[in-house]
Amino acid sequence: MKRTKKPFTVYILRTSANTLYTGQTNNMTRRLKEHKSKGSKSARYVRYFDSVELIHEEHFASRKAAMHRETQLKTWPRAKKEALVAGNTIHLKKYHPEPSLA
Repeated sequence: MKRTKKPFTVYILRTSANTLYTGQTNNMTRRLKEHKSKGSKSARYVRYFDSVELIHEEHFASRKAAMHRETQLKTWPRAKKEALVAGNTIHLKKYHPEPSLA
């Protein structure tokens, strides 16, 4: 019997304080339960909030691809992540962060 691989998922959660958390897993159902339970296996960051809601997920065939995407999303500013979640592809394609004044 050939064992099938579970796809890897990159996900974004919205916390009760309207902040975003990005992560990746090979079992979204289990991982979401861990986050919501606020136990030792949940991300330390989400434990500080009353609740979390899954607002976006993407699936990948390999952990390497999922980790690459997770890293990419974590470098994006909030406005770009919000455009991704909203499905606003025009904003995503045209997004250019404001130059810093520093």
